[in-house]
Amino acid sequence: MNIALLAHDKKKELMIQFCIAYCGIMAGHDICATSTTGRLVAEATGLPVTRYLSCSQGGNQQIAVRIAYNEIDLVLFFCNPQGTEAENKEVNEIERLCDQYNIPFASNVATAEVLIQGLQRGDMDWRNIVNPKANKDTK
Repeated sequence: MNIALLAHDKKKELMIQFCIAYCGIMAGHDICATSTTGRLVAEATGLPVTRYLSCSQGGNQQIAVRIAYNEIDLVLFFCNPQGTEAENKEVNEIERLCDQYNIPFASNVATAEVLIQGLQRGDMDWRNIVNPKANKDTK
């Protein structure tokens, strides 16, 4: 499965801790992230992470395009609920695309935990039918 990781600045440490906790599950999947989040997760876990631009340079849009092309199977976007209007707009755009293309989306650690546990159990294997090309080489 292809997992996208995004995190607002105030939630990056939480994303790192989450990825450390679930490193064993995530190791069996392809991970992509915006620049800083990807670097921090890779450094903390040793997982290979495909990194896109930073959010301010268009990294969210790069991931949004992959969602629109059905190349992402799971999105974890740890967002700051007291964020700026611009941050809220970013989250809403990614969430809207996930809703449009039936891609599981978590905006907080509690939902992310449910999704990652479901991923381990095979609850998301239906994505292999929806997205067979992208998941044929999954580890």
